[in-house]
Amino acid sequence: MDILARTVGQKLSERWGQPVVVDNRPGASGNIGTDMVVKAAPDGYTLLITANTLVMTVSLYRNVPYDPIRDLAPVEKMATGTMAVTLNPAVPARSLKEFVAYAKANPGKLAYGSPGVGTPQHLATELFKSTTGIDMLHVPYKGSAGAITGLLSGDVAIMFNALHAVLPQVKAGKINAIAVGGPKRSRVAPDIPTVAESGYPDFDVDFWYGLLVPAATPKDIIAKLNQDIAQILNTPEMRETLSSQGLEPVTSTPEQFGALIRSDLARWANVVKSAGITAE
Repeated sequence: MDILARTVGQKLSERWGQPVVVDNRPGASGNIGTDMVVKAAPDGYTLLITANTLVMTVSLYRNVPYDPIRDLAPVEKMATGTMAVTLNPAVPARSLKEFVAYAKANPGKLAYGSPGVGTPQHLATELFKSTTGIDMLHVPYKGSAGAITGLLSGDVAIMFNALHAVLPQVKAGKINAIAVGGPKRSRVAPDIPTVAESGYPDFDVDFWYGLLVPAATPKDIIAKLNQDIAQILNTPEMRETLSSQGLEPVTSTPEQFGALIRSDLARWANVVKSAGITAE
């Protein structure tokens, strides 16, 4: 997300003729930075670039100080990142259908890894469990590196991973990627089918990234931001830069992005409630 913000910020600075400062505000899965933008003046000078964790944290944390629908105005969906279903090679499955059959034959005996409780990978796997009707044990790690190590060593059988983060291991045969979690195949690994192709239509757990502003920001400012950013994202240079980081530029209208936020808020709230997940 940082590379997206900095690259787009630089292009906006060139276009507008004034500096655009990227201010990373980590903590509480993005809640701290988001709350800062919510409280900023709605003048178009304070922008929020965030991931789809925005629509997950409100269900995971108690006392989130903002409402994404009430307090923020959507501007544009900017990029997506592919999530892949990855297995330790010792698992006797070479397709999603084979894995689901294997898991159903071994209920509660398989473990899946994630970078931590409440992460997109954790929620994606819980949605996968409920969609396919399988039962697995969750093993949360402290970050992606530890989780991938656990998958490589066989401590866990399966993990939803950012595809670009494990593609070298997939190509080396150290990890098997049996499906991607988005609506279409990845450009960098077109031979890997989607979960939807494997028998579970409408399954979509890809990462998304987008731009929002304080809720009272005038519509003409939102329209200008949407137009300028869309033009930047549609350049070959930007596509190449983001592709090298595992991201695919996309554009949308504010209304389309707002509809995605609303639908994802409801979807992930249901997953969190059904699985009984609370952030640590």
